Amino acid sequence: MPRAVRIHETGGPEVLKLEEVDVPAPGPGEVRLRQTACGVNFTDIYTRTGLYPAQLPCIPGREGVGVIDAVGEGVSGWQAGDRVSYASVSGAYAGARVIAAHHLVRLPDGIGDVTAAAITLRGLTAHMLLHAVHPVRAGEPILVHAAAGGVGLILAQWAAALGAEVIGTVSTEEKATLARAHGSAHVIVGRDADVPRQVAEITGGRMVGVVYDAIGRETFVGSLDSLARRGHLVCYGQASGPIPPIAIQELGTRGSLTVTRPMLGDYIADPQERADMAADLFARVAGGEIRVRADHVYAFEEVARAHADLEAGRTTGSVVLTLEG
Repeated sequence: MPRAVRIHETGGPEVLKLEEVDVPAPGPGEVRLRQTACGVNFTDIYTRTGLYPAQLPCIPGREGVGVIDAVGEGVSGWQAGDRVSYASVSGAYAGARVIAAHHLVRLPDGIGDVTAAAITLRGLTAHMLLHAVHPVRAGEPILVHAAAGGVGLILAQWAAALGAEVIGTVSTEEKATLARAHGSAHVIVGRDADVPRQVAEITGGRMVGVVYDAIGRETFVGSLDSLARRGHLVCYGQASGPIPPIAIQELGTRGSLTVTRPMLGDYIADPQERADMAADLFARVAGGEIRVRADHVYAFEEVARAHADLEAGRTTGSVVLTLEG
């Protein structure tokens, strides 16, 4: 019988329990996957801790990779043996699962399972941020927080390829070296760094037109202070905790700023749009424009350690969990 990680109560990494589960035959419009890998993301931590409410017990994880082994009634375009991935669909921490076919992304032969688990959700997020939420322009200075993280490394490389001048922030000198090698032209180091002051020095006082911020509470005010007039703060995560309320008029007095909180699921809901985004992502990876870092790969049994390491900031790049499939 296949196994899955389940949460029966919210809490620390210790609430992640590896259990045997029954996986039914796929129903109409569904396929059954034999899964080989899944991405471990901060959204999984938010589910585990209860920051993102979920009906318990639940199987966490929102990004998986596998092979179709059964196809339900009415499914077209997919067959047993197809290699696929998906993002923003709950229940990924499982050796096998049933999923609606319209969520699937077809994997090219040149993209391995661990690579796919490292980039499907994170790469599609980067695409969303750079092309839809705030389309970056050549020569534009931008600020990317957590530039050595899973999304950050992809985001910075992609933005640099589009001609943007990337300013990255990281917590350590080790991460700074990694960020510089992956698209960040300038790197601000340290959790206590005066980011707005250094942004002003780097840009000659122009500041930046957009801040991509996955950290949340700790960086929110500094992100606002780093923006130029009519700048955009894109909050796509909250690793340090929820962002406090802000009076709407404060955005006006700070220079007519905008703040947005995009959710990937809303940008990949259309299967054709998602397929086009994925094709662009995979082509850039295959062409070497985006180099994938998946240095932190954990076995299924190590899921609690994977969560603890990601939460504590001990990882760089993407974090991947290998499943028995």
